[in-house]
Amino acid sequence: MKPETLYADHFGLSERPFTLLPDPAFLYWSKAHRNAYTILDYGIFSRAPITVITGEIGSGKTTLVQHLLANTDDTITVGLISNAQGGRGELLQWVLNALSVEVSNEANYVQKFQILQDFLIAEYAAERRVVLIFDEAQNLSVEGLEELRMLTNINANKDELIQLILVGQPELRDVIRSPQMKQLAQRVTASFHIPAMDAETVAGYIRHRLRAVGGTGDEFTEAACRMVFVQTEGVPRLVNQLCDIAMVYAWSNDQTCVTEETLQSVLEDGLFFAAVRTAEESDAP
Repeated sequence: MKPETLYADHFGLSERPFTLLPDPAFLYWSKAHRNAYTILDYGIFSRAPITVITGEIGSGKTTLVQHLLANTDDTITVGLISNAQGGRGELLQWVLNALSVEVSNEANYVQKFQILQDFLIAEYAAERRVVLIFDEAQNLSVEGLEELRMLTNINANKDELIQLILVGQPELRDVIRSPQMKQLAQRVTASFHIPAMDAETVAGYIRHRLRAVGGTGDEFTEAACRMVFVQTEGVPRLVNQLCDIAMVYAWSNDQTCVTEETLQSVLEDGLFFAAVRTAEESDAP
C-alpha cells in the first residue's frame, strides 16, 4: 500500500487529503489567505521594495508562496531562498544561487556584488523585474536583514531593480519593528500577518480538502470539526495532523465518518502530541 493512499480507498478518495507537504492544489482560500495573497500581488506589481508576510508555524505561508510561484508571469524573474543563514557575503551567495547567476568560487564580496548588479541591470534592460522571496526569513540575522536592505538601494533612475518578499514566523515582524531595524522598516511598503483560523474556517478548510480529492466533505461530522478546532487552535498544519490520524482510526474501525468519538480515541491514545486540551477538557462546557 502506498503512503499516499493508505485509508483513501476506504473513503473513496483519490489520495490522502491531509498530508503535511505544502501543495497549492489544496490551498484553501480563507479570508486571511486571500488578503495575504492580495498583499503579495500588490507588493510585486506596485514595485514595493520590501513586502513582509508573517504567520504562525503551519499557517500556510509556504503554500501561498508556492501558489505565487506557479502564477508569476514571464516578465518577472523570481528567486526563492529558503532557510538562508550566514553572515555578510554568504547571503549574497544565496541570492546569486537563487537567481542561477554563476560566479567563481574565488570571487570576493565586491566582485559578487558587481556581478549581481550587472545581472539586475541586464534584466531591467530586458524589461524584466527581479523578485527575491525569502521563506523562513525569521532565521536571517540582523546583519543579514541589513544586507538585504542595502540590496534595495540598487536602482535605475526612479525604478527599483530588485524587490524582496520576506515570509516568516511572527518573530520576523518583531525584529523588523525593533529600533535597530528602523531603516529596513521604512522600506516595507506592504505587510500582512496570517492569523490562526476560527472554528467556521476550520470546518470549511476540512471540507475543502476532502472535496479536493473526491470526497463529499461530510466525512467529518460538524461536531468533529468543532473538536478539531479546539484541539489545534486553528493552525492548518495541526489540523492536517489531527485529521489525518483521525481518518486512519476511522478506517481501522471500518467507519465511513470521523466523529467526536473517533477524535477522542486519538487523543486518549496520545497520538496527537500537539493537543492543546486533554480529552476530558474538550468535553467541558
